[in-house]
Amino acid sequence: MNSLSISKRTLSGLTAIVIVLFLSATSAMAQEGRSQISVQGTGVIIKNSVGSGVRQEATRSGGLLVGYSYQFHRWAGVEANYGYTRNTQNYFGSAGQSGIQSDIHQVTGAFVLHVPLETGIVKPYALAGTGALIFNPADNVGIAAADQQSRATFMYGGGLNFDIVRNFGIRTEYRGFVYKAPDFKIGTLNLDKVTHLAQPSVGIFFRF
Repeated sequence: MNSLSISKRTLSGLTAIVIVLFLSATSAMAQEGRSQISVQGTGVIIKNSVGSGVRQEATRSGGLLVGYSYQFHRWAGVEANYGYTRNTQNYFGSAGQSGIQSDIHQVTGAFVLHVPLETGIVKPYALAGTGALIFNPADNVGIAAADQQSRATFMYGGGLNFDIVRNFGIRTEYRGFVYKAPDFKIGTLNLDKVTHLAQPSVGIFFRF
């Protein structure tokens, strides 16, 4: 009985401490407002490419993009993102047509240039950075030799943050990726060409 009483008192004390810490952290975060988490739905449009006697066409798809950014100056900040989509890369050549369905994982880091406006409600920004696109063949891929492949990428873009309330709002954005077309480590599918991926998106953000 005494043991149960002590446990209840301990639990009550811990709960009070957690509440105080949470309220303190929330207050501090609201005052700073330099960090931001975003979640966006994306469209993925890849440019058709031709090279080495092979033409590549990719299906359009939708995906997800999550990110964390930190604004260390009124004009400047940094951002890290992870994105995911799945599409099919189709190859047309002298040997016929081949299609490889794959997951595309996007890992990037960027410098963000913020443009302060007097309204304070609309916050435009531009960004540029680098990272990797990881092409991972799906389990049902028709070409057994297809293997996972990473491509370094240059990323650029810009967007708008619309504040609905002080720490929450809507984000619209465009990102462009420049990288070497994947061949999934299959020599006959090597275009040896640089291609482009366009990624428009819209979502929400939480600033703290």
